[in-house]
Formats: sequence, structure tokens, C-alpha cells
Amino acid sequence: MSQRELVVLGTASQVPTKVRNHNGYLLRWGSEGVLFDPGEGTQRQMSYAGVSVTDITRIAITHFHGDHSLGLPGIVQRINLDKVPHPVHAYYPASGEAYFERLCNATAFRRNVELTPHPIAAAGPLDAPDAPFALEAIQLSHPVDTFGYRLTEPSGRRILPKRLRELGVHGPDIGRLQQRGSLEINGRTVTLAEVSTPRPGQSFAFVMDTRLCDGVYELASGVDLLVIEATFLDADVRLAEEYGHLTAAQAARVAAEAGARKLVLTHFSQRYQSLDPHLAEAEKHFSGEIVVARDLSRIPLPPRR
Repeated sequence: MSQRELVVLGTASQVPTKVRNHNGYLLRWGSEGVLFDPGEGTQRQMSYAGVSVTDITRIAITHFHGDHSLGLPGIVQRINLDKVPHPVHAYYPASGEAYFERLCNATAFRRNVELTPHPIAAAGPLDAPDAPFALEAIQLSHPVDTFGYRLTEPSGRRILPKRLRELGVHGPDIGRLQQRGSLEINGRTVTLAEVSTPRPGQSFAFVMDTRLCDGVYELASGVDLLVIEATFLDADVRLAEEYGHLTAAQAARVAAEAGARKLVLTHFSQRYQSLDPHLAEAEKHFSGEIVVARDLSRIPLPPRR
């Protein structure tokens, strides 16, 4: 299977710290690279992480608060400076069109790369040309228009080489069988189901800057990897509700109730120097694998079900 991992470029919320840069997350999915919420310093963090702007095929912005979008001008200009050899698709709330235009045209630069905008006016499937996954946006609850994103790979089938040999299917006939679903081999009809097993598609959800709402659960439902904000601890739950955020405990309960497999906590308030309490709080509610994201860490998607 091709490489699928989340490269964490920053984990701070509104105010960065000495060890936590503003937001930035690059999801590597084979030949695709989806950059989520590039905050200030994203270019530099990519250098530290050993990833290139040529890896970026799509940019997805949840909302237009500065810690989630002020790195966009540098990324857009770097894409053009390096003459990225493919178009880049950009997704963002349509109500923030003015901010998107300002950020993409913040200073003078030479345009060499096609940046295709996809403003999101309502929740639902998004146009994702040539992507090996379906891309969906779901409305969240924050003081400004905010969307979470979900990627879902179509389910397929895993070919069983032993069964192919037993039934005499080889060479170009293997491809024909996969395309047609059945094939005449040596006077017998061989079906795809006889030589393969179901292969569930993988899924990923990105939930940022929101209080609890139906959209959080919809995004998280059954995903393999859930990346979700945990700005506060439960002791500060009133602040979380007031400012439109989640606590580590709330994020963990969402993961448990929605059936997520692997939980990644991020977007931490500067008031917390240690993140050990975030992990301890989450472990009370979610029994699966929990990762407290650290800047420059790499988090693989879990193996297929």
C-alpha cells in the first residue's frame, strides 16, 4: 500500500509557544498531499519536517481565523516559486472569499501554477478531481463559518494470488477479470468474488475549532484516523463552550461514541505547558490508540480493518 500518514507541522491554537508552532497538517495519501489549515510558519515547518511544496495537491482551510490561514500567502507564493508541476486545489468557506483573495494576493509574485478555488457554501460532497478518495465538508459550530473535512476511500477487493493460480487466471486475464467481474477461463466462468476478498476503504476526518455539535459526530463516524482539536481541559469547559472549542475529554468521548479507530489530539491552548493531562483525560473515555500530536511528528493511518 502507498504511504499514508499525517505530518504534523504545528499544534498551537491562537498563540504559538516555543515548542508549538501555529497549525499546519499535511496528509500524505499516496501521490496526494492535502495541506490543512496552514498557519504562520508553515513553510519553515515543512522544511524541518522534510516535506516539499511539490507534495501539496490540495489545500483545505476550515475557517478564516489567523492561526488557521495566515500561512497561506507564503505557501501559495512558494508553490509558484518552485513551479509545482501540477494544479493545486483549494477548499475554504465561501463566506470567507474576501479573506481567501487577500491572502492569496498579499504581495507581488510571479504566478506559474494553477490554483483552483473550491469555495464551500454548504455541507456535502466536494469536487475533488483525480483524487483516490471522496472529499466531504461538514458544518461545525464556531464564531465564524467553519467546516470540517472527511476523506473516504472507496471499498474494493483484495486479489488472492493462490486462488488465481488454482483457477488458471494469469497475465492480462487478471486485469480483465477485475474490470468485468467475471471471465470465461478454460470453459468455466470465474467470478471476481471467487478470487478476492472485500477490502474496506480507509477514512480520515479533520475536526478543528468547534464546540460539540452534530457535525463533529458525523465527521468522526467510523473513521480510521480522527484528527480533532482539544484546545482545553475539562476544568476549562466553560471557556471551551464560550469560544467554540472542545476539551480533551469531549474529543475522546466523540471518538468513542462515533467508533473512530485512532484519535489524534491537537490545537492546544498556550495556557498548558505540559500535555500529559490531555492524554490522561482522553484515556478515561477512549480505549483505542491516542496520539497527543507534537510538532514535526508523523502519524501513520492504522492498518486496514
